[in-house]
Amino acid sequence: MRRRLPPNVEKNVVRGHVYLSYRVGKGPRIKLPSDPTTDEFKQAYAQAVAGSSSKTRPILTKDAARSIGALVTSYLDSDGFASLGEGSKPGYRSRMDQIRRDHGHRAVAGLTKERIEEKILRPLHNFPGAKIDTLKKLRILIGHAKELKWLAADPSDGIKRGKSKEIPAWTDAEMEAFEKKWPIGTKQRAAYELMLNTGTARADVHLTTWAQVDDEGFEYTRRKTGVAVAVAMASSLREALAALSRGHVCIFTTEYNKPFTVDGYSGWMRDAMTAAGLPLDCKPHGLRKTFGRLLADAGNSAHDIMAAMGHLTLAEAERYTREADRRRGGRRAIVKLEDHKANKAPQTLSDGLGKQAKIQRKSR
Repeated sequence: MRRRLPPNVEKNVVRGHVYLSYRVGKGPRIKLPSDPTTDEFKQAYAQAVAGSSSKTRPILTKDAARSIGALVTSYLDSDGFASLGEGSKPGYRSRMDQIRRDHGHRAVAGLTKERIEEKILRPLHNFPGAKIDTLKKLRILIGHAKELKWLAADPSDGIKRGKSKEIPAWTDAEMEAFEKKWPIGTKQRAAYELMLNTGTARADVHLTTWAQVDDEGFEYTRRKTGVAVAVAMASSLREALAALSRGHVCIFTTEYNKPFTVDGYSGWMRDAMTAAGLPLDCKPHGLRKTFGRLLADAGNSAHDIMAAMGHLTLAEAERYTREADRRRGGRRAIVKLEDHKANKAPQTLSDGLGKQAKIQRKSR
């Protein structure tokens, strides 16, 4: 399925070449890179959007001294940011840039608990995940401001973090619907099998190469934590990969035969899931949760799950074993209840003996 283009992006094909441009209404066209999945395209698109709206939204060309914008710039140039894993940096940078765009003009010294709650967090009350992540990144910036002696205390003290909705594992019905829509031989099915049978996140999958897979297993390093993971090759995954052609060093590529970006891969999977009729609350990352659930249901120990999923702590893996024990306990409880009901029989039979016995005892 072809990826949808962002708003106001026009596509023209001339003699087999694809040309993309940004245009609002009958305004001027702004040329964009031809591959919408690349970072180069995203940057050019953002500049085009900013340029077209510059008449209504002033763009800061320079951060004011000791402003939030200047603090973000300082942090992104710091050793603290440089020491983050390569898989974490894009998410940090994206959220920091958002904070700078929305609040870069504010003075760091003017931050108070009330202003943070009212001006920064309240506009995100309908987006709990973004609200939690914004507070998390803001506290990192505040810590950096204290190191720079711009702040003496943490103005976010006392602000509750809140809870975000956890991404659920896929249900059996959702898995069946996806497999029916995307059979063996499609890239979508191969991506699904890889995430389902190895527990990889989208950041680990989008640049997966053929060199990482063989008949024995699959090896990768989690971009989020840097933990090396090696798992055996499941038969369904081996079958799905064997059905693909090897036209690129990467297993999964765009329609332009180029490697996916993380967001491009995520959007491609979302299109595949939508085509299969899956709901919006069903996420690609839910396949990692499904992998953990299946491992636990099969009786694997927390240590084995920790190794297979690349967790840093045993507590993360124990969550799956606890849930599996709870499910097994619930099933055993109902089995025992049904067995108990089946073993209860009347003391006398109603047929031929008149009245039915009022007292029932367990048969021997």
